Amino acid sequence: MSAIFSNPLSLFDVRGKTAIVTGASGAFGALAAEVLAGAGAKVVAVAGSERALADTVAACRRHCDDVVGLQARPDSEQACTGIVEHAVAAFGGVDILVVASGKNDVAKIVDMEPSRFLDVMDANVTQSWLMAREVGRRMLSQGRGGKIVLMSSARGKLGHPAGYSAYCASKAAIDGITRALGCEWGDSGITVNAIAPTVFRSPLTAWMFEDTDRAVEVRKGFLARVPKGRLGEPEDLAGPLLFLCSRASDFYTGHILHADGGYTAG
Repeated sequence: MSAIFSNPLSLFDVRGKTAIVTGASGAFGALAAEVLAGAGAKVVAVAGSERALADTVAACRRHCDDVVGLQARPDSEQACTGIVEHAVAAFGGVDILVVASGKNDVAKIVDMEPSRFLDVMDANVTQSWLMAREVGRRMLSQGRGGKIVLMSSARGKLGHPAGYSAYCASKAAIDGITRALGCEWGDSGITVNAIAPTVFRSPLTAWMFEDTDRAVEVRKGFLARVPKGRLGEPEDLAGPLLFLCSRASDFYTGHILHADGGYTAG
């Protein structure tokens, strides 16, 4: 215990760990890949978009040379197996998984075809489950534990009036998977947790940060529910991510960490 107190920052050390990040071309995935690379992890960045993936890999390599990109989506058992095999071939094993791939499809339920609902559930839930299963198998066989971080949302806990029936259901399911796997792998050294943000700055939400009449009006209504009084910034997710990927969180599993400025507290 005294060694930890003399160097508490060592709890957050991920240097030399191998991390797979899916959805690495999206806002959170790109952030996760760059944060882990900046902290010294070996990163396998996975995304379906070749151009965006190249941008993420380039950003990561500004911090760390041990970065590889893989154009793929975790949309089948075979694809997930291939992703893990790619990481093992590149760096010898897997210590961290961040599943940041997913989608939203906004429509009132009376106007949404079942296929659209199922597409959201597949992208957000099934693919997360498949990646967690495949990486979990590898981590169990390695026998040294590991860190799995899934992507939830404040919408896993709260509804939304604007046609989020598919998205809310998918994120509630992620919360359930997180808790279930946290229990299932509790004695294995594998922790399974989720980050659940509310609105944070990204290419998709950039309009909400502008000074247009529409943005100001939307922000005003939204911020009335946020005790911190502002929208989220990328760095608000960086700290929780590093915590959940490091041994600082060894006693945390099955936990949904709401990075939301207090939005879900009230």
